[in-house]
Amino acid sequence: MIGNGEDPRDVLDRLIAERGENYADLSRLLKRNSAYIQQFIKRGTPRKLDEEDRRVLARYFGVSEEMLGGRVPSLSGTPSRLRSIPAIVAVPRLALGASAGAGTLDEDERAAGVMAFDASWLRHIGVRPQRVSIIRVDGESMAPTLSDGDEIMVNHEDGAERLRDGVYVLRLDGVLMVKRVALGLRRSAINVLSDNAHYPDWNDIDPVLVDIVGRVVWTGRRLV
Repeated sequence: MIGNGEDPRDVLDRLIAERGENYADLSRLLKRNSAYIQQFIKRGTPRKLDEEDRRVLARYFGVSEEMLGGRVPSLSGTPSRLRSIPAIVAVPRLALGASAGAGTLDEDERAAGVMAFDASWLRHIGVRPQRVSIIRVDGESMAPTLSDGDEIMVNHEDGAERLRDGVYVLRLDGVLMVKRVALGLRRSAINVLSDNAHYPDWNDIDPVLVDIVGRVVWTGRRLV
């Protein structure tokens, strides 16, 4: 529990520990250099959080801005200031791409940053924040469903044991790829399909040869 009157640095440090977060990822969430949060907590630099940084962190942890050093509102303040703040969670972006083309090896599964999502929205789509990750789509074999450069959210809890028709990230012959999976009439075989007709399919594959990483539950893309 976090008590009233605590130093905002102690409050933030405790929230980070309770949630199992780390300084560097939170700094990237704020679009700051990776040492920003550590310097604020351990060295007192900056002396107080920037207003926008404080607002983002308060929403992320689901606490009031006052607990992180914001001004305490007067009793005559607007009711909206007293409403509960929606919790935001950080979903890791992995430093790799899932091939929708010729195929890429997944040699680097370290986190390359985070993307922030509303916790209630994640619950609404039926995923647990600690069991999803963001992966980049490489290639055009899943066009028009997915395009090169799209970001996809992969639910790692929705794997081989619940396999059904849908879009999955999977490994086939050691290659990480995103493809459509279709169950055949025989449960002893599956089809791994490309939505783009100009790319190949793999039909009647023994399921033991396919490592299901997780089901794709969301996609986002940049408009240019």
